[in-house]
Amino acid sequence: MTSASNSTHDRPKWLYPVAYALLLVLLFLPVLAERPFAPQDTQQVIVALLQVAIDPYRHLAPIFHLATVLLIVLIALRASTIGRTLAAYIGLNYLVIALAQSFGRTEAYGLVLQTGALISSLLLGIVWIRAALRATLVPSFRQVPPWRYGLLPLALLAFWAPYNAQVRPDFDPLLLLNSADYGLTFCFTTPVFLFLLILFYPQVDPLAYRLTAFNGLLYGLINMTHFFDPALVWMGVLHLPLLILSLIALLLPRLAARRETVAIPSEEQP
Repeated sequence: MTSASNSTHDRPKWLYPVAYALLLVLLFLPVLAERPFAPQDTQQVIVALLQVAIDPYRHLAPIFHLATVLLIVLIALRASTIGRTLAAYIGLNYLVIALAQSFGRTEAYGLVLQTGALISSLLLGIVWIRAALRATLVPSFRQVPPWRYGLLPLALLAFWAPYNAQVRPDFDPLLLLNSADYGLTFCFTTPVFLFLLILFYPQVDPLAYRLTAFNGLLYGLINMTHFFDPALVWMGVLHLPLLILSLIALLLPRLAARRETVAIPSEEQP
């Protein structure tokens, strides 16, 4: 497989700016609702949607938790053969998120569709399935810089999603198995994927990697608004893994490129 840095050089310079601009446009697509609402109430409509959207699928939560643990074990045991499977799983999980989280029936607004979230999750699903077909993800826990493992608590927090119906901390160990947010919502699933991709970088699909990280950064920033509502401060804390890991994932290629630039002159010295 070609490394991410080499693959990046083969892509047109306009690709990533255009892809980022597309995700930014999708973020601001209008939310559609069965009952009319004022534009300034859009965030309130989205919150109402997110409170009910995944309810019909909560019983599926253990599947995503166990599947992720199984994949990690397989990577540790058979890293050379699991790349396509992992990329396909990421892609399929984003397709599930698109269908599970993007629309639902709310009490106040009737049927609600978050158009931008639906399209962006579908897009991520497609690019990761493409990565699976192209075999451009090669996971391995070997030769990972130690500092990257220091990001594990952020991924674990997202995987756990420890909060209750009152949006207060709830560190019930059972949530490590049955928290419905992981696997069914973008904001709690993406940090785990990004953590693994940061470990595997640069042996990742560059396009899928960057789109995932940039979309995570957008939604991470938006969800920092939870800190302005005293009742949702803990939800803001739970979105910090998405924001931090997305930012690190986007900065990692720049850091790697800088190291390559520094290394080339030293290698040319006699």
